[in-house]
Amino acid sequence: MLPSTGLSSIAIDVSPFRLTGTVYGALLNQRSALAVLGDSVNRLPYKAPPRWPVLYLKPRNTLAGPGDPVVIPQDCAELEVAACLGAVIGRTACRVRAADALDFIAGYLIVNDVSVPHENYYRPAVREKARDGFCPMGPRVTPREEIPDPGCIDSRTFIDGELVQSASTRDLVRPLEQLLAEITDFMTLLAGDVLCLGAAAPAPRVRCAQTVTIEMAGLGRLTNRFIAQ
Repeated sequence: MLPSTGLSSIAIDVSPFRLTGTVYGALLNQRSALAVLGDSVNRLPYKAPPRWPVLYLKPRNTLAGPGDPVVIPQDCAELEVAACLGAVIGRTACRVRAADALDFIAGYLIVNDVSVPHENYYRPAVREKARDGFCPMGPRVTPREEIPDPGCIDSRTFIDGELVQSASTRDLVRPLEQLLAEITDFMTLLAGDVLCLGAAAPAPRVRCAQTVTIEMAGLGRLTNRFIAQ
C-alpha cells in the first residue's frame, strides 16, 4: 500500500508554486559530505573530487508532506535522514548565468532526503533513495522574496526532540547560484521542479516509532514519524 502524499497540506496551489515537476538532488555538495569520503575520493572508482554537480532524482512516488508517516521497509533496521534546502524553480531555466540564477527561483522549502544507508556514490542509488514516501517536503513554499540570502540558512535536525545535527548552506561546495548555472548548462529545469542543494554528513539515522523534525531559519519546521511496514 502506497503512503498517503499529504502534499495538499503544503501551500503550493498558487502559481508558480505548484510542485508539478521533478525533484533533483545534488550529492557531495556539502563540505562535510566530501570530508567523510576522505582520501577515498581520489581512488577508484572516483579518482578525484567531482568537477561537476553529481545529481540524483526523487521520483513522484517518493513525495510526502508534513505529518505524513514514512514507512521503514522490512529489509531495513534504520534509515538515513538528510536535511536539504529545496529551491522551487519558477520559470524555465536553460543556460542560466550565476548572476541571474535567483531570478529563476520561485521560493524555498524544507526537504528531508530519506535513504536506505549506503556507501557507494558511484552508481545511482535508486533502490536506496527512491522508495515510496522517501521525500517529505514542506511545511510550505516560502516565496523567494522572504529569504534574502539562501546561502546563509541554518538547519537543525531533531530525532524525538533531541538535536542530532546542525548544518548551514554556508558550507555548500556550490552555492545555489553556481549550482543552477552549472546544471542548466547541460539540462533545462522547468517551473515546478525542485532542486535540493545538498546535505551535511554523516547523516543521522532513524528507527521505527521515532519522529524526525527539521527546522530551517525562515522556512519553519517539517515533522514526520517513521513507522514499520
